[in-house]
Amino acid sequence: MTDRPSGPLAQTLSSDIAAATRRLQAALEALESAAERRSEADRDEDELASRIHALGVDRSRLADELDGSLVRSRKLERTNREIAEKLDAAIGTIRSVLDAEDSA
Repeated sequence: MTDRPSGPLAQTLSSDIAAATRRLQAALEALESAAERRSEADRDEDELASRIHALGVDRSRLADELDGSLVRSRKLERTNREIAEKLDAAIGTIRSVLDAEDSA
């Protein structure tokens, strides 16, 4: 006597096992696919975080450069006004000297 069923019952069990094996294989493939997608999403997220960090660094650098440019621009404007005032004074002095010579 054997413990294994025979006949139609054996075919049904074999068929059930084959179907269960196919379902298990499909589930394993779906799990593997999901794990790959998750891994890819994690890589994408890491890459995005890296890009955001780089943009933040660039933004800070550009803000510093802009601040420096504004300081230089204001200094140049102030120097320009001072030079314009000195030129106006020099022109006034030259005119007064020329007017004095014309009068003499």
